[in-house]
Order: sequence, then structure tokens, then C-alpha cells
Amino acid sequence: MALDNTALNTLFREARARCAFLDEAIPEATLRAVYNLLKQGPTAVNSSPARIVFVTSEPGRAALRSALGPALDSDVVGATLQAPVTAIVAYDSAFHEQLPRLLPDQPQAAARFAAQPEMAQDTAQRGAAMQAAYLIMAARGVGLGCWLVGEFDRAKVDAAFLSGTRWRSSLLVDIGYVDRSKEFPRRPRLEFEDVCRIV
Repeated sequence: MALDNTALNTLFREARARCAFLDEAIPEATLRAVYNLLKQGPTAVNSSPARIVFVTSEPGRAALRSALGPALDSDVVGATLQAPVTAIVAYDSAFHEQLPRLLPDQPQAAARFAAQPEMAQDTAQRGAAMQAAYLIMAARGVGLGCWLVGEFDRAKVDAAFLSGTRWRSSLLVDIGYVDRSKEFPRRPRLEFEDVCRIV
């Protein structure tokens, strides 16, 4: 069933990358709702390799501030530290250990990835990036805005938040209720003819 225009506007046409958020906490129930939507998005062999740390607390924000460091763009750092939630979207290169649960009809899949670590790494990174996109769409769907941060010191973020795990950070997604007083016009997009071919 096709979505109506209101839903399509919310998810795509009227959505913006948001870097100005209201000073309003996001309840845990809302973060759970976002996850329960994003987990439905497809990933290769149902691998679901993304692992997410929702940074919401003051100690967490202090650790994030330290991990981002002074070398990064001050606007990026400022926007991230102002957001009520920053999701550290990571990937688990040992995601295949969950495949017996996620892909029970293919019992050989876990061993195949275990025997090919480069393929597992590629699958994990690609899948986590896809799931970060699902996170953004899910957040929009429940009335939140997002700001994607791709450039940050991954080693520092990993040391601060992922130490002792096999998770490695991929992207940061700032999440919050949008400050509509700081709206900006949509930037241009490329047309179908610029980027698509039908063969």
C-alpha cells in the first residue's frame, strides 16, 4: 500500500538535515520505537550488523565532547553536543555469530562469514551504514529530526564508548525535536536525468 503525501512529505520532501534542536529530552520509549522501526529494514542475509549506543546522559556527553576533540569543525562539534541524543552507529564484524538466530534456514552462513573475515568486515560496514539511514527515516517517522556526522575521530569514540567490545563506530546521528524557528530552505538536488539511466 502506497504512503499518502503527508507521510512522504514527513519522510522525504519536507525533511531536512537538522542541526538545531529544542532543549527537550527524548524518552527511552521513543528511542526504542525508533529502533523497532529501523530493525525492519533489509540487510544482506538479514545480518543486522549495526550496533547503536544512544548517548543521552551528561557523563556520556562529556565523554563525547572529549572524544570529538578540538581538531574537528567547531560547528559540527557544537551541533552534536547540543543535540539531546547522539546515536553512535557502530558495526559488529562478528555479526555472523547471530546468524543462527537471524537466518535459521541457512545454518552454513555463519561459518562462511567466519572463514572470510574480509567479506564479513565489508558486509558489516555496508550493512551498518544502511541501518544508519533506516534510523534517520525511523526518527523522522516518529517526529524527530536528525543530523548526520561522518567525520569524527573514530579511535577516540571507540575508546570512550566501545572499549571491550567488537563494535567499531561508523557514523554519528544527532537526534532531537527540531527547532522550527531555525528552518532553512532545502538545498538543491540532482534531477533524475542527471544521475539515472534505464537500460
